[in-house]
Amino acid sequence: MKKTVLDYLLKIRIPVTLFIILLTFAVTYFVAKPERDGIGYAPEQPIKFSHKLHAGNMNIDCKYCHTSVDKGRFASVPSADICMNCHSVARRDKEEIKKLVEYYEKNQPIPWKRVHKLGDFAYFNHSVHINKSIDCKNCHGDVARMEVISQVNSFTMGACLDCHRQAHSRLPELKDKIKKGPDNCNACHR
Repeated sequence: MKKTVLDYLLKIRIPVTLFIILLTFAVTYFVAKPERDGIGYAPEQPIKFSHKLHAGNMNIDCKYCHTSVDKGRFASVPSADICMNCHSVARRDKEEIKKLVEYYEKNQPIPWKRVHKLGDFAYFNHSVHINKSIDCKNCHGDVARMEVISQVNSFTMGACLDCHRQAHSRLPELKDKIKKGPDNCNACHR
């Protein structure tokens, strides 16, 4: 019986396919690792905004701009309307404020780039954490000292579980207010 090229290809197809699959997983794992934990991610925003100035020097509460953080699942990204509460008068001559005014006058949303992001497969509710008196900086870092916002903590499943399981040692000031967070799968994967 004479072997054909087709017979040869069929014989090596399974090992070659497995090799390609493993190689793809390995390359994806090492190339995508910085994106998985996100630490250090600080995209350039359409308007340069200083949290250090607003939340730090001026001591504006996070909830003033992130209006739904204590009411719902998402923290909400500030609209131009919120910014214009002050900037309809304050510092109108600055270049970044001129950009803000342009978005406002055109009634266009500011295309802020999201810095902190969980996978779509994970459920997270900001209001549950905020209403338990867990300070924003426990997850987002000391934003009041950041000129440019960057991700300073990991938002992986392991990081969240570590916090939920060790809430009292991580947040001793809240030991009388909070219990251990849920660590069952369906608390976050719904």
